[in-house]
Amino acid sequence: MEQVDFELEPGHDFIELNQLLKLAGACESGGAGKALVSMGAVRVDGVVESRRTCKIRAGQRIRVGGFDIRVLPPA
Repeated sequence: MEQVDFELEPGHDFIELNQLLKLAGACESGGAGKALVSMGAVRVDGVVESRRTCKIRAGQRIRVGGFDIRVLPPA
């Protein structure tokens, strides 16, 4: 499983799940991220997440396919 650390942008408290999946490299587009969520393939903190645009904040972990994404606060 590939470990990815994703740092939130300065001035932002969260990122939408579908955008995070795209920016972290787990899928090619936000639309593909939405499809993964709709299929039940994404877990946030160990729980299947069905909201495509749910707000992901620093400290949360996302698992999808071969990716384990750790969300970090802005530097």
